[in-house]
Order: sequence, then C-alpha cells, then structure tokens
Amino acid sequence: MLVLSRAETESLLDLDDLRREVAAAMVEVSEGRVSMPVRTAATVPEHGGLLGVMPAYLPGMGSLMAKLVSVFPRNAGAGLPTHQAVVLVFDPTDGRPLALLDGTSITAARTAAGSALSTELCARADARVLAILGTGVQARSHATAVSRVRKFTQVRVAGRDPTKVEALVREVGGELPGVEVSAAVSLAAACRGADVVCAATHAVEPVVLRQNLDPGVHVCSVGLNPMGREVDSATVASARVIVESRAAALAPAPAGCNDLRVPIEEGVIGPDHVQAEIGELVAGSRPGRTSPEQITLYKSVGVAAQDAAAANLVLLAARAAHIGLEVEV
Repeated sequence: MLVLSRAETESLLDLDDLRREVAAAMVEVSEGRVSMPVRTAATVPEHGGLLGVMPAYLPGMGSLMAKLVSVFPRNAGAGLPTHQAVVLVFDPTDGRPLALLDGTSITAARTAAGSALSTELCARADARVLAILGTGVQARSHATAVSRVRKFTQVRVAGRDPTKVEALVREVGGELPGVEVSAAVSLAAACRGADVVCAATHAVEPVVLRQNLDPGVHVCSVGLNPMGREVDSATVASARVIVESRAAALAPAPAGCNDLRVPIEEGVIGPDHVQAEIGELVAGSRPGRTSPEQITLYKSVGVAAQDAAAANLVLLAARAAHIGLEVEV
C-alpha cells in the first residue's frame, strides 16, 4: 500500500486539475451514477467533536475510497486544525487497499475547488471584489482557488481575531501579486460591495446577512455547524441556491446543514429552495445565473465524491512521479 504524507499529498494537488476532476465527479453524482451514502459520525460530546465516515465509489473514474474525518472546533484555540482526516483508497475490482493519503489537505483543496467551480459557473464575468469570511485553512484555500477563475483586483479578509486576519492578509497578498488584499473592519463591511463572498467559518449565528449583500453577488458558504448556521434565512429565500447533492444537503446532521431548513416568516426553507445541483450546472441541464442582479448561493456540506476525485488525482500523480512510501499491510 502506498502511503503519502501531508506535504507529499499537497504537492500533488494541482488546483486547476482538481477543479476539473471535481466537476466531472459532480456530474456523476447528479446523474445518479455514484454510490455515496450520506456522512455518518460518532460524536465526542465532552470535547465537542465528531469522527465522520465518508465512503464513495465513482465508476467513471474507477475511484473507490473512504475518508475518516475528525471535526473538533475547539482546536482553533489550541493551535491544531479543526478538521483532520485520512483517506483510504481501494482497488474497485477486488477491494485491495491501495493507498493511505493525508485527508486534511485533500479536504481543504477539494472544498475550495468546489467553491471555485461554483464561482466559475455562477459569478458574474466582471466580478472584481472578493470577500473572505474566516481566517482558517479553508479561508486561505478559498482565496487561492477562487482567484483562479475570476480576475479579482481586491480581496477583503474579515474574521473575529484581528491578529489572524492580518496574518491571512499577508499570506494571501504574497500568493496574489498585483491584487489589493486588505483587512475589513467587519464581516458586514467585507460583504458590502463584494462580487463574490466566500464564508468559511464555524459560526453559530449567521455571518452572511441579506442586508449586507449587493444584487448580483455570488456567495460560497462552506461552514457547517450542527448548532447553528452560516447564512441567514433571508439570503436563502432570495437567492438561487445550488448544492453538491440534494440528498446530502437536506439530510439531518452530520450530513446536511441547518442553513437550508430553518423557519422563516414566509414558511419553511427546505427542498423547494434548492434550485440545482452543481453537477447539473456543469452538464448544462440547469443554468447557474439567470440575470445579472440575481444573488446566487452555493451551499456546500462536503461530499465524498469530491474526496474520491481528489484522491484519484493524487494517486495517479504519485505513481507517475514515484512519490510515497510502499508498505505491507
């Protein structure tokens, strides 16, 4: 079995190739060709954490894998990643374990690739201002990945900790030469006037508020908290909502999200508010944006098909470059 470290896994994740592989995987999902049970998890209530299990088989790629991911939000204050994971890849013809990959880097990259794909398909072509809400690993990966599909001239970063905000501003600024990267004074200020908003938080109360969004904005929301939500009801009710998988997004925790099923004055947000899966946009069976003024929302809950696409890409690249350690199991 091939074992790849985090550094090795990261080195093999080409962001443009990954976005294309994620697009192909999402088409397979929407066409009903993927075996992908919704995420299940064992909870660790005394530490506020969980261990999730995410298996998937993509016949089009011949990718069979399972991801084990731990989510411990309190790690944010201890200098540890809140999400840590490993990915096991199996031979789809006989079930042999083929590889053990770092899943933490795969999770960050494939999540950002999904948001970049949604931005490519939904954001206005003239989008120039990007707002990043959050200061963690996903915030960084989103700033990099989403900037590959639109020519942003300005990136605004907002978060609760000014020190972390400034650190991310410096990091992103170094990766995006020629782009003005700055710290916003608040989440609201970051969103106002932005063409694309990427929210990557563990918020309990919404950080994406309809009152702070301009017409025509595209929102990517990847934060997932069983105790709360990242996007307010007014945004969901007024936006064209796109998800990875209806089955996953609308499922109970730990698979789905509260953002798409909370009471509002007009009724209850639920299945009728989801207009499309992103695979349907890639395939061309449904449009991403129907008018310049329309607000579009990509609500991601993270699906195993994207992990499978990323793992397949990494494994093929590792074999071609003879990277990794072969071990007997």
